[in-house]
Amino acid sequence: MTAVLAAPGVAHAAAVENLPPLQPLVQDLTTGGKPCATGDDRPYVSAPPTLRAVLYDPEEDNQPAEANMVGGEFEAWWTDADGVEQRLTYTTNRTLSGSTQGWFMPQGSVPANTVVSWRVRANDGTATSPWSSDGDGSVCEFVYDDTNPEKATVSSPEYPEDVFWVDGVGVWGHFTVDSPSDDVAAYTYSFIGGPNGTVRPDQLGGPVTIPFLPEGSGTKRLDVRAIDRAGRSSTTASYTFYVKEGRAPVAEWRLDDAAGATSAHAVTGTDAVAGSGVTFGGPGVAGTDLTATAHLDGGPRGYLTPDAPAVADLRKTFAVSAWARPARTDRSMVVASQNARRTAGFTLGLDAGAWSFQIGGAEVSGGAPETGEWAHLLGVYDAETGKIRLYVNGHAVGTEAEATPTETTGAFQIGRARSGAGYRDRWRGDVGDVRVHDRVVVAGEAARLALRASESVGRWSLETVTDGASPEQNGGAPLTLGPGATIHRGPDDSCIPELDPDCPVIPYALVGDGNLTLDGETGYAATEGPVLDTSDSFTVGVVVRLADTDPAHPMTVLSQAGEHTDAFKVRYQPADHTWQLVMPQRDEQGAPETVVAQIEAADGGEGSGHRLAVVYDDATDTVQLYLDGQTSTTATASFPNGWPSTGPLEVGRGRVDGGWGEYLHGDVDEVQAFRGALDDSAVRRLGTGT
Repeated sequence: MTAVLAAPGVAHAAAVENLPPLQPLVQDLTTGGKPCATGDDRPYVSAPPTLRAVLYDPEEDNQPAEANMVGGEFEAWWTDADGVEQRLTYTTNRTLSGSTQGWFMPQGSVPANTVVSWRVRANDGTATSPWSSDGDGSVCEFVYDDTNPEKATVSSPEYPEDVFWVDGVGVWGHFTVDSPSDDVAAYTYSFIGGPNGTVRPDQLGGPVTIPFLPEGSGTKRLDVRAIDRAGRSSTTASYTFYVKEGRAPVAEWRLDDAAGATSAHAVTGTDAVAGSGVTFGGPGVAGTDLTATAHLDGGPRGYLTPDAPAVADLRKTFAVSAWARPARTDRSMVVASQNARRTAGFTLGLDAGAWSFQIGGAEVSGGAPETGEWAHLLGVYDAETGKIRLYVNGHAVGTEAEATPTETTGAFQIGRARSGAGYRDRWRGDVGDVRVHDRVVVAGEAARLALRASESVGRWSLETVTDGASPEQNGGAPLTLGPGATIHRGPDDSCIPELDPDCPVIPYALVGDGNLTLDGETGYAATEGPVLDTSDSFTVGVVVRLADTDPAHPMTVLSQAGEHTDAFKVRYQPADHTWQLVMPQRDEQGAPETVVAQIEAADGGEGSGHRLAVVYDDATDTVQLYLDGQTSTTATASFPNGWPSTGPLEVGRGRVDGGWGEYLHGDVDEVQAFRGALDDSAVRRLGTGT
């Protein structure tokens, strides 16, 4: 450095020595967005890439500002087909230190399928850094691949292409995908309706196997594309196959044999001998085609067995299902099992207050067993995944668990489980329709097996009145009108006010030709006895229009009472501007209540009213309130213990402090009641007059 003398009082800047830029680091270099690499790790690209580097000048070299500017000098080289080395260079404009510099390599600048090396150094206009390949650095490499991989091939031993029809729903298929190209790194696939994804072979260019479980029958298609190392894609290979309905059970006992029978007829498989503790001719399951079942007394002779296996090999996929109604829930009880030497290979039943499916030490449990209530149970062991799952009333419960089944197989049992030289956990209650499948029973099938069809138990269109009662549409119990209740009839075509000034203006009915009008003081209508079994699943719907804009008190439109309080009631709560469903948890005055609500302003006698519906699903222990066909999380609640009510179905009033009150002022129409829980689509049709 040269010293500069200055006269007194005159300032001069000291000369500053320029510092060279820093060597670019390998971790700051990318090839087409991929990290710098060489050898087997070098990236393959589908087009001449953009080479990028982050370049730095020393922090000390920051005065003046232009001293902290750097550019990049890129260099790329390769050996051509004649063995001659070729080189390209590119220099970028200088920018601030720490900026990313790039070289966009144009199409045709580098040959295809050739290893290209590159490096970079920084230049501040005065000095250059070492090359990124110098010292402990490294060159970067890439290969430009300009050829798409060939179309993939697909095959499956379970589901051959274009074969009509192949077994079936619940049976796993395995689809082997390969490509003639040796550089395929992945395959993307998509089944119509799902699933879809990406799988990678163990070795470059190798095959993969995609498992698939059909959950529905019909025409299926698998679309596959091969993807090479450069990200290039083949054209789509489509593979069409045809899936049959799921195989029927390999064993089934309806248990609907005549009273006095000593064995259960097998629909499929071997008849099951019944112990003396088994009584046939028990109650059926409402809403199903199972009209009778078997009762097991929970004693040493309360069992059935075919004295043969129903599951041929417990290590292979199987499913076992049954309708079960426990007479008690305070101890473990087994609905079905199969012997495995001195233990049970699996058990399906009740354990620790929940429904349970067990294999070895693995267990899935869930649901809420209730004494005297039917539940449909389905346990599935899927050998493909090695997991077990449990469905209760058509819904998956608990958490799937890894299971290791035993290799031995013994006799199938209904109502007990093997334990040493004897049996344990004997079933006390009713059992029906025991089935065993040698495949996966998929979720949709589980729901159908557990389906309990809804049945109309009353529909009152409220269009006419005879002797003080409005008839039920199908000849059932009528609704008797109390004082303050009348049937309003809408206008007919005999007199049209627009054409005849002497014609009175008559309001139209809510639905159809008439509706019930209540005075809000004493008006109501009621059946003679109960319509709904409120201890089981039920649905009830109504159309209602409030006469007041701001009602002075709560008003009940529907209720059905027990001895001390309503089992349910639907009311308008003006304080909250909501329609409410109120479900007392016991038949006691002052019992805790489950309340769900939907916000809606009072009608004030205007408009076409609102369609309300209540759905109680005993299978899932939930209640829902629908308003104009819609429900929500705030209108849904858990309700595990519905209780039977003995009072009539009431329209326009509810129980209050042991008496009647909450009289409704307004119009009511289309009261409909069902045994069973309607689904959303059926609820949306209620109150429409169809």
